[in-house]
Amino acid sequence: MTPPRHFLGLDTIEPALLRRLVDAGLALKRARLQGGAERHPLGGKSLALIFEKQSTRTRVSFEIAMRQLGGDALVLNSNESQISRGETPADTARVLSRYVDAIMIRALRHETLSELAAYASVPVINGLTDRSHPCQLIADVMTFEEHRGAIKGRVIAWLGDGNNVAATWVQAAARFDFTLRLGCPAPLRLRADVLAWAKAEGARVELCPRAEDAVEGADCVVTDTWVSMGDAPDKPIDLLRAFQVNEAIMARAAPRAIFLHCLPATRGQEVSAGVIDGPASVVWDEAENRVHAQKAILLYCLAPEALP
Repeated sequence: MTPPRHFLGLDTIEPALLRRLVDAGLALKRARLQGGAERHPLGGKSLALIFEKQSTRTRVSFEIAMRQLGGDALVLNSNESQISRGETPADTARVLSRYVDAIMIRALRHETLSELAAYASVPVINGLTDRSHPCQLIADVMTFEEHRGAIKGRVIAWLGDGNNVAATWVQAAARFDFTLRLGCPAPLRLRADVLAWAKAEGARVELCPRAEDAVEGADCVVTDTWVSMGDAPDKPIDLLRAFQVNEAIMARAAPRAIFLHCLPATRGQEVSAGVIDGPASVVWDEAENRVHAQKAILLYCLAPEALP
């Protein structure tokens, strides 16, 4: 039996395939906007969406992506399934594999994703864990290239917490060959194992103690909310105030630098209203591109022959 094609993290997939997924996402978006004939390569296929965390963009983009490809999606919130009553991810995987053609999970713990994938006989997709958010990064790279051309060799600045999204940007730097500058306060710096992986992979990742150093001449500035679901209540967010993305910070970036944020955003905390609602911001294109990124990922998992 052929093993399922999981999508678990950028670190588990070869650069050439990730490159193909970005290109496929852009091609699928162009085809949609040009109003060509609808293709339904996933007709008769079904996707289970498991949410241990609340979601807007991940849920809607996966549901819409599956429908646009001709398939169906079924949503399972944590309180609507036996997972909330202690059923193991392994047993859930065994059962759902008999019902659906693929599983997407937005999990509290990365270990849940790993166990689900280990026991599922259908593809499992990482919709977010406490360690990574790979679907988001496919959309982010799509968005950068849509606006500024190839990301290879460019400079991306991350400001804020060394969280799961920052870790995925590190993986993207290795896979797509760009320089990543991490502007994070020392107590909230990225995990040592992520940085060690980046070094072993030859990624160009720079640690910057000041926001100004990280953004100087950067082609893109990225941030995320300071308080995510599951964060400790005593998280020292005061340390992040010096890493807010505001007009003065953006002025230090390259003249045509763009701003990315995976959303939801809190104006006045991690980003000023003038930046997120200003001309450098492409966050709405970024959110839209989640649909087309998910379509590329779903095709890779379920019908790779249909990838553009």
